[in-house]
Amino acid sequence: MSIKVGDHAPDFSLVGLGESGPEVVTLSKITGEQNILILFVPMAFTGVCTQEFCDISAGLGAYSDLNCKVLGISGDNPFAQAAWAEKEGISLQLLSDYDHKATEAYGITYDQFLPEKNLIMGGVPKRSAFLIDKSGVVQYAQVNDSPGDLPDFEAIKARLGELS
Repeated sequence: MSIKVGDHAPDFSLVGLGESGPEVVTLSKITGEQNILILFVPMAFTGVCTQEFCDISAGLGAYSDLNCKVLGISGDNPFAQAAWAEKEGISLQLLSDYDHKATEAYGITYDQFLPEKNLIMGGVPKRSAFLIDKSGVVQYAQVNDSPGDLPDFEAIKARLGELS
């Protein structure tokens, strides 16, 4: 069962590539500073995931103005994520859930990802959005069963406006 509004966000420590190399980001260490928007996507280098993160990257200023840090999470390794970000111009912070522990903690794991296309990989995250407030409580949650459906970013921004 996925995390819902009002739940305390499960903590995680995930690796991303920063300017000086690999770095660990722990959710509980960054909550309290600002609201956090966590965006899970199925995988790097795919059409909808690339479009989502490119669009978010282009609009990061709007989230910053609403006192919100945006984190993008996929099950890809951090080096693949860095190559993807460089190729596509993705500028939001990407974190690797390579062992799928965060995906499982948030209850958003596909049992099989697109088996009709012979992509029967397990552990792939569903496209999801979780808005976490400064106290670590989920203020918005959306989990999409279809990998082609995007989160409702207008609803997320509206909720952020209420939190400001």
